[in-house]
Amino acid sequence: MDRGRLILLFYTLKFLRPKQVYYRLHYFVKNKFFKRNYDIALLTKSPTLLWEGGIPDPMSYIDENSFRFLNLKKDFKGSIDWNFNGYGKLWTYNLNYFDFLNQENVEKAKALRLIWDYIANEKEIKDGLEPYPISLRGINWIKFISKNDISEKKINQNLYNQYQILLHNLEYHLLGNHLLENGYSLFFGAYYFKDDKIYEKAKSILILELKEQVLGDGAHFELSPMYHQILLHRLLDCINLAQLNMWQTDDLLPFLKGKASKMLSWLQTVTFYNGNIPMVNDSAYGIAPSSNKLFDYAKNLGLKWPKSELSDSGYRKFNKFNYELFVDVGNVGPDYQPGHAHSDTFSFELQINEKPFIVDTGTSTYKKNDLRQSERETSAHNTVKIGAHEQTQVWGGFRVAKRAKIVNLRESANMVSASHDGYSSMGLIHKRSFSATERIIINDRILSNKSKKIESQAFFHIHPSIKDIVLNNRHVSFGKMNVSLDFEGEINDIKIEDYKYCVGFNKTEVSKKICVSFSKELTTTILL
Repeated sequence: MDRGRLILLFYTLKFLRPKQVYYRLHYFVKNKFFKRNYDIALLTKSPTLLWEGGIPDPMSYIDENSFRFLNLKKDFKGSIDWNFNGYGKLWTYNLNYFDFLNQENVEKAKALRLIWDYIANEKEIKDGLEPYPISLRGINWIKFISKNDISEKKINQNLYNQYQILLHNLEYHLLGNHLLENGYSLFFGAYYFKDDKIYEKAKSILILELKEQVLGDGAHFELSPMYHQILLHRLLDCINLAQLNMWQTDDLLPFLKGKASKMLSWLQTVTFYNGNIPMVNDSAYGIAPSSNKLFDYAKNLGLKWPKSELSDSGYRKFNKFNYELFVDVGNVGPDYQPGHAHSDTFSFELQINEKPFIVDTGTSTYKKNDLRQSERETSAHNTVKIGAHEQTQVWGGFRVAKRAKIVNLRESANMVSASHDGYSSMGLIHKRSFSATERIIINDRILSNKSKKIESQAFFHIHPSIKDIVLNNRHVSFGKMNVSLDFEGEINDIKIEDYKYCVGFNKTEVSKKICVSFSKELTTTILL
């Protein structure tokens, strides 16, 4: 192993919690040398549960063993291969989640046949028996079974066995959203089987993890609006479940409602007027329920939430005149689980008249390949890259080594200014300020104690709907749009290049980005 990779590993592993290291070793030894039989007789003969409402899942089961996930369709000829990995592990995971049981207009008989098929082939299943897909599948099976009044001893026994696997393989080695999903699923399992042991574990995880993972301003601490929507959706499902089935009378339900209220407040603040979320960090369209669907669901559950001010998440949003400006002036987070983080400090998104103008490139793949790497790197975001260096060292698909830290932050009603140390190894500090009034002024300064040649590049990714982009010296216009960008400072070159905008997973569209090469200072004025 070369020195560079050793350094990457060191700065990646140094942030892990001891608990993560312990459980990674513990599960490796246990599952390799002490394999356990999780077949435990279910004493509750006919579990019953009331389930109604919620948000239907999008259509992914088409018909006759045909599925579409992540914009990729697979027709299984003959039997379903639950281990199919031709489209990558995330597709395999989606197949094993069984979200399609709760899509609109699913036929009960066909959906039930899929459950029986899965049970018949369970001994051959690999990825689907990992804790994360078990967690999501458990919730989906329970919803479907309860909603359709299905009472099948063999299905209940199989489901109970899956919960025993989950209970003894909780994702303490990963923590973050994975462990929270484990907790949500155990909550469903406990209510379905009326199992006090599962309930106590679910309660413990949900209280500890929600206290940590929901930040002071209501954001989920992995700082992906998409995952925030996903985890909020699951939290609302838990509230719905508890309100429909008065099995427990402790203080957990009020606690869950309080956390949901905070998450709703944050989501309402960051959601653009057109209903879309910023595509920062690992976010993509077509995966999570929309903000508006979540708001409607919450209202139907009787939840209320106040307006919130953005703070701990590091995001700021200016709603001015005819535009919305979303800015990232926060740290990569959390330190011990930054798998969904991008190198995007000081990046921003701009919507004008409720339409996207300057956008984040988004995420189109979770495969550990060059495309995944490029979508996480600095140059894929609306920020500044110095030379060939990354602000934050993203690598290996879901890993982060050295990461940029905010070292100074000032803000007022119409302005935010911050510095980060992501280039400190070069002896440099990047300072960026945003002024948001009738016009937007972005000032970039590269601070150095030494007199040295600095090659910096600022990127501005334009939404693919914007055509007729014209560069005239240091002025960029956009056809009939009454919008322009003007650049001033120590500019070396300005170019307009192609890039791939992520419409969703495995789906991109060619668009344009403006690349401004400068040395130590650049002022960008966006006239609206």
